[in-house]
Order: sequence, then C-alpha cells, then structure tokens
Amino acid sequence: MIDKTTTNKARSLYYGLLSKLLVYSTEDNRFEGVDDALAIICTNPLDEYSEKAAKQLLNTIDTKGFEYLSDEFEMLFHIFYGKEVRTSASHYLEGVETGRKLVEVRDFIAKTRIRRNEALYKDNEDTVPFLLSFMHDLVELSLKGEKSYENIQHCLFSEIINPFIDYFIKDLFEHKRSDAYKDVAIILNSFMEFERLYFEVSKPAMKEVVKTKKELEEEKEMARRAANKAKRDAERAAKSAC
Repeated sequence: MIDKTTTNKARSLYYGLLSKLLVYSTEDNRFEGVDDALAIICTNPLDEYSEKAAKQLLNTIDTKGFEYLSDEFEMLFHIFYGKEVRTSASHYLEGVETGRKLVEVRDFIAKTRIRRNEALYKDNEDTVPFLLSFMHDLVELSLKGEKSYENIQHCLFSEIINPFIDYFIKDLFEHKRSDAYKDVAIILNSFMEFERLYFEVSKPAMKEVVKTKKELEEEKEMARRAANKAKRDAERAAKSAC
C-alpha cells in the first residue's frame, strides 16, 4: 500500500525544485534550496537517468554557480537570444498562445483558494512554470489534510499537463543552447513518468505540434533568406568562373 504522506512529500520536493528552475525571476534568491533538493534526489533518485542528471546539475552549480543557470535560462526562454523554448499548453496543443487550455486552467484555479501572483508569474497560467508551481501548492495543501485538492491534482495532470509536457521536454532538451537545462529536462521527464504511474495515466503518443502563425511566418522568412543567399552565392561563383 502506498504511503501517501511520504509520496506527497517527495512529489512536493520535485514540483518545488522544478518550478524554481523554470519560473522567471529577478530575485537574488530565485534558486534558493535547489542544491539541497538535488542532493536529496541524488540520494533517492526515481531512476538512473534522473540520478545522473541531478549529479551533473549539482556539479554545474558547484563549479559554475547559479549565475550560469540564470544566464542559460535567459538564452533558452527569451526571444531576443534567438528561437526560444515555448512553455504553454495552448501553444503545443492549439498553435496559439492564449487558447482553450488557458481557460481550462483558470477554471481549475477558480475551484481552489490559490491565486496567481502576477508579480511573480509573468506568463499565463497554462505555462509549464505556473503549472508546476500550482501543482506544488496543491500537493502542499493535501499534505495539510485538505484532501479535496487531490482530485484537482489528478484532473490538472491528466487533462492539462500530460497531453503536452513531452513536447516541452523535447524542445528544452534539444535546444542548441541547452546545457545545464538538459539535465533539468531529464529530471522533469523522469518525474512526469512517475506522475503518470501515480495518477494511473497513460503516456500520450506524440503528434506533430500545431505551428502558430508567427512560427509559419518565421519559417517562410528563413526560407526566403536562404534562397536569396543561394542566388547570391551562385552569381558570385559565375563571375569568378569568367
């Protein structure tokens, strides 16, 4: 029989750790407690992959400091560094930034006494950072004896998080600027597999992501530039041959 209290303490640790690593913040203490949580994961990992990733991430922090994580975060999630990692359920499932999934998350929030702190969360409620923080708060309320929040956790995970989280993990892991955050992606992936077992929810098959109008326009512009460059290169080669 599962000891729910012990399990929920572990779940709270993971949700708390991952939200700290993925929520945008300018506070000096944004990564406070991250190293301690990683040390616990190294001792009691979910699997060999998360154990290795936690050890590597902890080593990165020890050798390069939290500033390295902060700088990499900026390069991954802010558009002025190039193509950023998108974080919203609406983006991955509907091809828009504010879609039905955002409305659904807000409906879940309305059923609780938890409210979005706009000073802390700059992005919408259907983004990975907010969802991880929201789940952390729900687990903490369950630990305090408020059992009514357990059903909301199940619904939030199965209806919102589970359908799109693998796309986010893939984008985070494969991004050309991802280094330390590859380890974050691995830890998140292992934890999501655990949550599927906990909630008895199947891993969804990955489909082609619906592209936004902006992304289609960006691809069209990149193709135009590539064609122009190829044309210029061909013209230069022809002149050199004369």
